[in-house]
Amino acid sequence: MKKDNKFLREAPVGKLLFTLAVPTIIAQLINMLYNIVDRIYIGHMKEVGDLALTGVGVCMPIIMIVSAFAAFISAGGAPRASIFMGKGDNDSAEKTMGSCFTLQVLISVIITIVLLFFHRPMLLSFGASENTINYASDYMGIYALGTIFVELTLGMNAYITAQGFAKQGMLSVVIGAVSNIILDPVFIFVLDLGVKGAAIATIISQGFSCLWVVGFLCSKSSILRLKTKNLRINLKLILPCLALGLAPFIMQSSESIISACFNSSLLLYGGDIAVGAMTILTSVMQFAMMPLQGLAQGSQPIISYNYGAKIPSRVKRTFKLLLISSLIYSTVLWACIMIFPRAFAGIFTADAALLDFTENALRIYCAVLCVFGIQIACQMTFVSLGKAKSSIIVAVMRKFVLLIPLIYILPSFMKDKTMAVYTAEPVADVLAVTFTAVLFFFVFKKAMKEIEIATK
Repeated sequence: MKKDNKFLREAPVGKLLFTLAVPTIIAQLINMLYNIVDRIYIGHMKEVGDLALTGVGVCMPIIMIVSAFAAFISAGGAPRASIFMGKGDNDSAEKTMGSCFTLQVLISVIITIVLLFFHRPMLLSFGASENTINYASDYMGIYALGTIFVELTLGMNAYITAQGFAKQGMLSVVIGAVSNIILDPVFIFVLDLGVKGAAIATIISQGFSCLWVVGFLCSKSSILRLKTKNLRINLKLILPCLALGLAPFIMQSSESIISACFNSSLLLYGGDIAVGAMTILTSVMQFAMMPLQGLAQGSQPIISYNYGAKIPSRVKRTFKLLLISSLIYSTVLWACIMIFPRAFAGIFTADAALLDFTENALRIYCAVLCVFGIQIACQMTFVSLGKAKSSIIVAVMRKFVLLIPLIYILPSFMKDKTMAVYTAEPVADVLAVTFTAVLFFFVFKKAMKEIEIATK
């Protein structure tokens, strides 16, 4: 294992991006298994599988909020730490990581208390019906107890990959996901705990991941180490991290608001089957987004480090490779979904009626997935460069300015109101990608010009 990060400025960009991105993509895919494996097993429970699947699907907005708080702190803190390392200031990088660790622990305690006391009314507001609320409540009541494991695993793992240790970051996810795959059938079927068993398996697995991540960052194998002296919250360091992390936080937390908007509208126009289909659609979209996000996160240490080291040529080459790779992936996956929608839906349910309904909805919902690689590549590069304002603007534009209004506007203009709700996604994506690309062109050009001038 490399004990310095000079390779981030010296290794060939293509090889380096591949080396960092592949383990991160694998980690993202495996991380996705936490909740998707739960849904696969739950969806195939005898007699109640469809309702149980819908109930657990309603939990997703809350789970997204928990993950969003991890991103709020780490998605800003990790790039800032990389930039400090690029400047040769590892002391500030370690203080940044320590402050973020303490803040995540505090936030975890608060979130756990809120969820334990208020998860049931929250689930009802997010689209649970009288038929599904008990399943949703059973799952979330137990899942809440593992909040601190989620926060520290997702949050602190970012600092492992930020140092260029992508394989170690991947291993932390593998440990938890493999545990979840093994424990799920044991708790759900063997011990006959159903939805509660799925939640128990998940938090135990997340606990294993958390122990690995924290243990690695405290060890001599890590360039940046968690030290007791750095655990005090340093406002001078933490506030810029929170400003930069606000965009990823908005992106992820707004998914919960959007899920609530989708679920409430779909429940009104299409009933439980439409909400159940939405659970499958979001699962497939997660499958689409995780590798893209993994690829983007693999590029983050390279872009941030070389931006801090004022090497614009490597920043430009990294972004170009990121953009091309993201577009190739999103296009290939889009083609597979358009040709085989039933195969994707069949992963999550064997119910014929739900399969028939979801097949058409999936094609509509993912209609422009092919261009979404542009959105992810530009958005992550904003974060990697420390451009907080730009990343916040594009996040707010897609979710709040475009998607949420379209969920309520389109049913007024289309005959099939249920499918109109699903159509809001591709319409918003086309407009958002166009806006993001234009903004990125000007911001990126200005950023590169600034560091070129600084090196003269």
